Amino acid sequence: MGQKPYPYPILVVDDEPAILEVMTVNLERRGYTVKTAQTGREALAMAEETRHAAIILDYSLPDMNGFQLLAELKKKDSETIIIMITAYGTIGMAVEAMKAGAYNYLSKPINYDEMGALVDRAVEHHRLLTELWQTRSELQDNYELDNIVGQSRKMQKVYEKVKTVAESDATVLIRGETGTGKELIARAIHRHSARRNRNFVGVNCAAIPETLLEAELFGYEKGAFTGAVAQKMGKFERANGGTIYLDEIGEISLSVQAKLLRVLQEGELDRMGGQETITVDTRTIATTNRDLEKAIQENQFRSDLFYRLNVIPIYLPSLRERKEDIPLLVNHFIRRFNRKNGKEIKNISPSVMAALMHYEWPGNVRELENIIERSVVLSAKDRLDEIELPHTRNNGHLTIGGLETSFHDSKKKVIESFETHYLSNVMKKHKGNISAAAKEAGLDYKNFHNKLKKYKIKRRTFEE
Repeated sequence: MGQKPYPYPILVVDDEPAILEVMTVNLERRGYTVKTAQTGREALAMAEETRHAAIILDYSLPDMNGFQLLAELKKKDSETIIIMITAYGTIGMAVEAMKAGAYNYLSKPINYDEMGALVDRAVEHHRLLTELWQTRSELQDNYELDNIVGQSRKMQKVYEKVKTVAESDATVLIRGETGTGKELIARAIHRHSARRNRNFVGVNCAAIPETLLEAELFGYEKGAFTGAVAQKMGKFERANGGTIYLDEIGEISLSVQAKLLRVLQEGELDRMGGQETITVDTRTIATTNRDLEKAIQENQFRSDLFYRLNVIPIYLPSLRERKEDIPLLVNHFIRRFNRKNGKEIKNISPSVMAALMHYEWPGNVRELENIIERSVVLSAKDRLDEIELPHTRNNGHLTIGGLETSFHDSKKKVIESFETHYLSNVMKKHKGNISAAAKEAGLDYKNFHNKLKKYKIKRRTFEE
């Protein structure tokens, strides 16, 4: 029985018309559209004009050898699926073809049943790669909020909360580990609020000495202390009508906490050395990576201030808690640093992606961002084939390249990541209707349902 027609043709390159004819007939019987070329230059011209599901090429061509053509084709598109025909079962040539980037090889005399099965696998590989990157591109729009990227259920809940609380003036406390993106969330809340056209004023409470933090927040009058040669407006006044962002709120002293509590409760403050009470209208968003409840027990943080700050709590999960977002984040950062550095990196090798999925990410999204930026800047190829990760056993670095993880393990990880993203996306589109989602996916109901169970994707998650 013939295969389901595939939108991209197969290109067969051989200088013998009789072989081209036999190969074409056999592939067309399997449902494929077939194009042919008799020289390397002709094949390159056709590859320039048309995308092919797979290219089968003979080693011996009149104008160049198969390895030269393979290299030129890979320059144009590193993901081109190439099957090399090698001479009379020469093992050395077959190995060289695989090292040069061939998907697989066929030996003369050609077994056409073997050829058909190999092309089927190659086309399926091409289809998976195509759908993976298309889906990631589509997910980028669905699963990105002001540069906050994530399709996991935990991040979707964060997005929903951001959109809901942005419309109010309620104080927000964002909690999470360092590097999870707390400031991005704070800025997103401001940008989606009615205050979006007013100031967003940030203060890193941990970076300012205690003796200066009060002056920074509330301002001071001329002569309030040595060096106060002129009046200075504080951050709360600068944020009047807008939003003030207090980063690492858990690090402020008890004396500053008392004055901060007054601003939050009454909307009033006094500049240092001043006699006049100043009224301000600011929306406060605070963040912390500290256990504030424990700090309260240890008398290092005021409970009344905590309750005033914790009106709307938002918890940002660590990257370890949402590893399914890693492929999406990687794609996002590659695109960003391509633009920034004038690069054209198209994708990442399966072995490197598998390494990223296994790493524990103590520095969270910020660490992933830095590693991808470094890799993009240093890469001389259009694919990230190796990456440097911290190596905890010796506190050094471990370079992950294309051969450190087995092909099958790497392939399994990429496929699982793609299927999880795709199934979640199509279920969301159809609001949990498995029959409709399965139909769009081109899978029978039972197979689709089994995949949902395999990846623990719950139907009720998508029901309205």
